[in-house]
Amino acid sequence: MKRSLADVAKIIRSKNAGPTLLTIDILFNTDEEFVLGLSSLTPNSVCQRYGCKIADLEIIPYQTALAIKIVLRRKIIAGSPGDRDVYGSQQHGPLLGILV
Repeated sequence: MKRSLADVAKIIRSKNAGPTLLTIDILFNTDEEFVLGLSSLTPNSVCQRYGCKIADLEIIPYQTALAIKIVLRRKIIAGSPGDRDVYGSQQHGPLLGILV
């Protein structure tokens, strides 16, 4: 039975990585959860959620820490007119419902 990423991950958070990049950190409790998360967080599944190009995305698994870092190019420079989240702290939401 599939569960949502929000049910499997211990922590899901986002933040700025400079004015043009956003990072999303996903941390897990077990190797099994890490593998489930990594298999579901493909470039296609993430880009569908964020409406980005695969070239504007990097998924970095770090199994030793049971963590996955996603780096996205921001569509709008942080703090520019139209930017709704200057700190990038609320940008992880689209990933919460991904099924793993």
